Amino acid sequence: MNPFTRIGSWFQDGLRRILGVQYGVPSAYSEQSASPVTFDSALQLSAVWACVKLIAETIASLPLTVYKVDENGRKIAKNHPLTLLFNGKVNRYQTKVEFFETVLLNLLTSGNAYCYIQRVGDRIVGLLPLMSADMEVTLLPNGSLVYTYTKDVGVDVYAESSIWHLKLMGNGVIGLSPLAYQRNTLGIAQAAESAVTKIYRNGAKPSGVLSIDKFLTNEQRDIMRQKFYSLSAGQEDRLMVLEGGMKFDAISLSPQDIELLQSRQFQISEICRWYGVPSVMVNDTSSSTVWGSGIEQIVSGFYKLTLRPLMEKIEASILANLMSIGDASRHEVEFLFEALLRLDPKTRYDAYRIGIYGGFLKPNEARAMEGMEKADGGDSLFMQGANVKLTDLEDNNLQGDANGNQTTSTISN
Repeated sequence: MNPFTRIGSWFQDGLRRILGVQYGVPSAYSEQSASPVTFDSALQLSAVWACVKLIAETIASLPLTVYKVDENGRKIAKNHPLTLLFNGKVNRYQTKVEFFETVLLNLLTSGNAYCYIQRVGDRIVGLLPLMSADMEVTLLPNGSLVYTYTKDVGVDVYAESSIWHLKLMGNGVIGLSPLAYQRNTLGIAQAAESAVTKIYRNGAKPSGVLSIDKFLTNEQRDIMRQKFYSLSAGQEDRLMVLEGGMKFDAISLSPQDIELLQSRQFQISEICRWYGVPSVMVNDTSSSTVWGSGIEQIVSGFYKLTLRPLMEKIEASILANLMSIGDASRHEVEFLFEALLRLDPKTRYDAYRIGIYGGFLKPNEARAMEGMEKADGGDSLFMQGANVKLTDLEDNNLQGDANGNQTTSTISN
């Protein structure tokens, strides 16, 4: 074997698509983790919890709309089975928001999210999330996949058509696990949290030196150490009396303690980097952001580089895996991110005015965006004209000022 081929295989073990059980974790680690990392221990880190919660809740809260597309454009497919599903209870336990929170929690931690597709005939009537940690994906020689799910009371085996499988980047069959690949980062953060916890469990007492003006035997040192233990350890704060020339000198924060505090701050930015979340959005105000000085620029960058790719992944997967080929060719699925980037009233109304007088937005469409009822005559398109000849005004019996401005005409549907 070519030595360069062998070296290449070492780097690609985690991505190779081989027959049998698929794994989304590294084949090896360069260093042992500073602390064991599990799903539960990782989510106890505030930065991990905040990043996962922010992404999951933001996407889950956005309206998910199914559109029917034809030669006249697109309109909401109100009677499509998926529209009815996502507007009600997605399964017997969850609403649409709760469902996508569960799906994204699994996707952002393990790199994969699995849902059992409940059907009545060809109609999808429910999607039930299955926990990623209990799922095993097997690639068969014929290219098909088998999903094995371990439950409290046994094992269920599902065909590929019965599972909606969402995955992050990987080998195409299974996604890579973010928690597994950031194990060392999380291990350091957990170890730092543990060290700080020990300091405060000790009452945040500084260490110190108890000095005596004579030599002690080993037995006397042990007695002295036990007697005055609470000076530098433990929660006890009773008044201690030193005698016989004894003196206690407290030691302030050591360079190692100072480095520990800086390390904890660094870990927040490091974890945010793994999830593509600006640290300022998880309440880290220790440093300025390079995304822009205003929250609008930060949200816009977060949307374009983090949320939008995830939403595109979900939208494309719904079309590919929850619709037939013919059905998918006639429909589009879209998360309405405008619900999150809702502008202030003045800016919105100015935008509606431009759209209406520009001839591409109907008044009733603008009213619907504001949650208002339809108005009579609001289903027509309007066009505002300017620089119209006076003779044209007379011929068309249109009213305008002396310069021909502010003239409005109506375009039929």
